[in-house]
Amino acid sequence: MTTQLDNAALAQLFTQAHTHTSWQDRIIPKELLLQLYDLVKLGPTSANCSPARFVFISSDEGREKLKPALSKGNVEQTMSAPCTVIVAYDSEFYEQLPTLFPYADARSWFTSSPDAAYETAMRNSSLQGAYLISAARALGLDTGAMSGFNPELLNQTFFENSTWKVNFLINLGYGDGSKVHKRLPRLAFDDACEIV
Repeated sequence: MTTQLDNAALAQLFTQAHTHTSWQDRIIPKELLLQLYDLVKLGPTSANCSPARFVFISSDEGREKLKPALSKGNVEQTMSAPCTVIVAYDSEFYEQLPTLFPYADARSWFTSSPDAAYETAMRNSSLQGAYLISAARALGLDTGAMSGFNPELLNQTFFENSTWKVNFLINLGYGDGSKVHKRLPRLAFDDACEIV
């Protein structure tokens, strides 16, 4: 069923893709954001738990709401991005498991262990955020993932009366290729991997 992607596709997803911090003044149509999520939701998570929740901030009002929670070094790139995605997780993601994973009583795995629920939510929402980066690149968008924000303030601002909690942020749009930094070094296979 599957075949290896060609070099052009691999370049778009990985070898020529860069983190962007400068953006073209181009709006991302809502239809493209819907298409993006339709790809992201198909990525596998443990027991199909799908804890990630995404807030797509594309209005000036939304950006101004987000701005106080950003670290100083992330303000300019975020204010100029066509969209910033809050990659969050639902701390009560397990309430959806009777629908998402009907093969077992998976909900009970997490209602009895807050630590397991938190660990699963963080791990799998991080994974889903990575799917979002790959899917965005596949659709011709550029990304810039970020830490560098005040999570308490962000949660208070966006999720005060919610079970959602922030994980990380991704700026999304059409990057200004003239302002991309040279690719930084990566660890070699022997430094980062083992085959056992």
